[in-house]
Amino acid sequence: MGLKKSLGIVAACLLASAAHAATPVKLGLNYPHTGEYSEEGLMQKRGALMAIDELNAAGGVRGRPLELIERDSASQAERSRRNGDELAAEGAAMLFGGSSSGVAIAASKQARKHDLLYFGTLTYSNDTTGKDGHLGMFRECYNAWMAARVLGDYLKREYQDKKYFYVTADYTWGHTTEASMREFTDTKDGERHGSVLVPFPGGRYHEIEEAMQAAADSDADVLVMVLFGEQMVRGMTIAQQKKLPERMQIVVPNLTLSMVEQTGPFIMAGVIGAAPWTWNVPYEYGFERGQQFVEEFSQRYRTRPSTSAASAYSIVYQWKEAVERAGSFASGNVRRALEGHSYTLLKDQQQWRAFDHQNVQSVYAVRIKARDQVMKDEYRQNFFEIISRMSGEDAAITRSQWLAERRRAGMPEQLE
Repeated sequence: MGLKKSLGIVAACLLASAAHAATPVKLGLNYPHTGEYSEEGLMQKRGALMAIDELNAAGGVRGRPLELIERDSASQAERSRRNGDELAAEGAAMLFGGSSSGVAIAASKQARKHDLLYFGTLTYSNDTTGKDGHLGMFRECYNAWMAARVLGDYLKREYQDKKYFYVTADYTWGHTTEASMREFTDTKDGERHGSVLVPFPGGRYHEIEEAMQAAADSDADVLVMVLFGEQMVRGMTIAQQKKLPERMQIVVPNLTLSMVEQTGPFIMAGVIGAAPWTWNVPYEYGFERGQQFVEEFSQRYRTRPSTSAASAYSIVYQWKEAVERAGSFASGNVRRALEGHSYTLLKDQQQWRAFDHQNVQSVYAVRIKARDQVMKDEYRQNFFEIISRMSGEDAAITRSQWLAERRRAGMPEQLE
C-alpha cells in the first residue's frame, strides 16, 4: 500500500471519528407542557436545559454534545406512551420527566420496551418504585412514604389526638399518599378521620368545591389536601373562601414553588407540607454547589428553581456521570453504574438504591411563610420555612417492607 493511500485512509478515519464525536446525544423529555401540571413541566424543562448547556460547555458526554428533544404528555398516560415511542424513534439515549405518577409509570414501561432507562422527575406514588418498579425505572424524587414519614413525625408532635379529614386526588399518587399519611399520623380510623375523593385527571371546579364543603362540614382540626398542581390551587382558593384556614391546620403533603406561587402567599401562609428539596435548603445547610445552582438558575430564568427543576437538572448530571463510569451509552451498562451509587450535588449525600432504584435522600417538612417574609426575597419567592428534616435512611421504606409490598401485588421479589 502506498504512503498516499495509507495517509488517505488515516485521514478518512479521523474525519469519521470527528463526525461521530460531534453527533449529539439526544435526551428525551416526556413532560407536561400543557394540562394540570404544566407549571411543573416548565420547571423540568428549564432545569434540564440548564444542565445540558453547562455540560456542553464543559465538553459534553464522552466527547459528544447533548441535545434535548421533548414531547408534551399533557399528564395523559396514553399520550405519554406514544411520546415514548416517538422519542425512541428519534434516537433518544434515555427518557426522563413526569407529571402524575400514573403517567410516569406508563411512560417508564413504554421506555422499557425500547430498552431505554426512564428517570422520574415528578412521580410521588409509592407504586412507582414499589409494585410497579422495574429495571428501567429510576426515581430521583422522594415518594409518598418518605413525605409522610417526615410530616407524620412533625404532626404527631404538634397535633396529637386531633381529628383529620382527607381530600384526595383519585389516582395512584393520591391513594398511596393518603394511606402513608394515615399510617404515620395514626389516623387509619376512617370513621373518625373522614375522606372524600376528587376525580383525576380533569376534576371539575364543582367537584373540588363539593370536596372542600365536605371538609368544612366536618369538625376536623387538620385538613390534609392530597391534591397537586392546578387541583391544589383550586382547592386552596376554595378553602380560603370558606375560611377553612381559620378553623383547621391545612396540610398539603407535596408542596412546590410553582403551586405556592400560583395560589399566592396570602392564601398559602401557614400551610404545612413536605419536599425533597427547596431552593433555600442549600443556604440553610451550607451546600455550596446547591447555592451555585440556585443563583445561576435565578439569573437565567428570573425565578427561583422548584423541586422539579432541581430534579431534572440532577438527572441529566447523574446520567452523564453514569455513562462515563460505565464507558458506554448502553442502558444495561448505565443502569449497573447507577445501582448503589452515592453522590452529592445540590444538597447532602444521595444514593440510587440498588434493589428498588429509589433515590434515598434527606427530606424536609416545611411551612409556608407569611406574605411579608415572602416579599423580602429578590424574586418574592421566600416561601419555605424548614420545620423538620429527616435522613433518607430513616424516611425510606426498608427492603423487607418493599418485599412485602411486592408480594402483596404478586410481583417478583427483584426488579425485572
